[in-house]
Amino acid sequence: MRVEDLLIESARRAPNKVALITETRQLTYDDLDRESDRLAAALHRRGVSRGDRVVLFLDNCWEAVVAIYATLKAGAVFSPINPSTKVEKLAFVLRNCRPTAIVTLGRLLPVAHEAMRSAPSVKVVVATGAGGRDDGVLDLADAILSDAEPVARPAGIELDLAMIIYTSGSTGVPKGVVMTHQNIVAAATSITTYLESTPDDIVLNVLPISFDYGLYQVLMALKVGATLVLEKSFAYPQAVLNVAEKYKVTGFPLVPTMAALLLQMKNLKPGALPSLRYLTNTAAALPPAHILRLQELFPHAKLFSMYGLTECKRCTWLPPAELGRRTSSVGIPIPGTEAWIVDDDGNRVGPGVVGELVIRGPHVMKGYWENPEATDKVLKPGPFPWEKVLYTGDLFKMDERGFLYFVARKDDIIKSRGEKVSPKEIETVLHMLPGVREAVVIGVPDPVLGMAVKAIVSLEPGAALGSRDVLRHCSQHLEDFMVPKSVEFRQELAKSDNGKIDRRSIAAEFTEAAE
Repeated sequence: MRVEDLLIESARRAPNKVALITETRQLTYDDLDRESDRLAAALHRRGVSRGDRVVLFLDNCWEAVVAIYATLKAGAVFSPINPSTKVEKLAFVLRNCRPTAIVTLGRLLPVAHEAMRSAPSVKVVVATGAGGRDDGVLDLADAILSDAEPVARPAGIELDLAMIIYTSGSTGVPKGVVMTHQNIVAAATSITTYLESTPDDIVLNVLPISFDYGLYQVLMALKVGATLVLEKSFAYPQAVLNVAEKYKVTGFPLVPTMAALLLQMKNLKPGALPSLRYLTNTAAALPPAHILRLQELFPHAKLFSMYGLTECKRCTWLPPAELGRRTSSVGIPIPGTEAWIVDDDGNRVGPGVVGELVIRGPHVMKGYWENPEATDKVLKPGPFPWEKVLYTGDLFKMDERGFLYFVARKDDIIKSRGEKVSPKEIETVLHMLPGVREAVVIGVPDPVLGMAVKAIVSLEPGAALGSRDVLRHCSQHLEDFMVPKSVEFRQELAKSDNGKIDRRSIAAEFTEAAE
């Protein structure tokens, strides 16, 4: 089955049900199906054909959801790009995937036009609020509200490419993760299975839909016929919680930075959001202390700790019943997939041994767009000669019962005094200290140690902690070689577009200073 077929089927079952709620508009399943048909027809008439790429340079708005399904119905491939992306990076993406069309917001047209100067492949530009322009830009509202008859959908099967989603990776150079319809449907089916998603769910998404965690909230909600409440950001947590209460939200996906903001809200009392059925977390592991506090605030909601990466969407999930026994675990492979741990020679290792996590399943990407060298580094021969499996680049260990524990990114490991130090292990201890809101641990150049462990900490409002307090706490819970050599306090920690603490940009500050 193709991704757009999931929307079509949901619209057939419940055409008048509300599919999407945004600040400016609500759409039923019938609205979404018809309007994506019309935009697909407009794209097709202007030359977008099967297999062409369409860049979606949009924020969390109803137009973005329509554009995703319109692109797929036109037989094309969508590539979501964060609206905060600057000209240089957008130009790289346009040159790299050579899209035929770009769909964007009127306010982002100057950035899009500047980036398009080096991207001659773009023939079609669709934008909100473009009515009356004489530069050939198609007004998105005109396209989706027109009375033109939809064109016949191009032929296509589930093995066709559906999406290219860009990830910076360790090099900082964007790589286009290639996903087929089969990849996306397999991932969405697996996740909605263990979440026990139903048409009665009302899911609140504040995560950018240019980020796969946010994007899949759209894809999964519309797959099962649920209602998606789409917010632009979590900048004002109280306003978002008011929306959650208003619509009786049942599902709320989080990242650790959002959890930290929630936990510092003084007026948030245990039992809030009584309709909430589940919380999910991925992008980075939640500190155990945060997990316990979330359970206190939302005792009626199940909390799903998960781990994933763009190259396969989701890898593992921890059944909520195991959370009390294995607070720091990210669980077991998601349904329909396999995971194991290997040493540096590719040999499987047993319980308690740290090695690289390998993922096998129908959700594993087909590769990086036109980047065979990078692809070959992560997609390697699997158990059978006809397949490739994903080497995640992440270090894990497994317990006797097969539950997995994240240790670190391979390239985040700090080598100090001849010892290998896991930043996550220290960060977990830092989060146990009352008053610490967020923390990141990095290695900084040191003439004696090679790399010295440094903690950078953001405190909760009103907290009065000093470096000595932090170091004393760490020395009580960590081996000597893991105790940070220095502590720096900051009001806020740098974040990437998807809301994760940007460890690499923070570390780069100190590397550049040392050069």
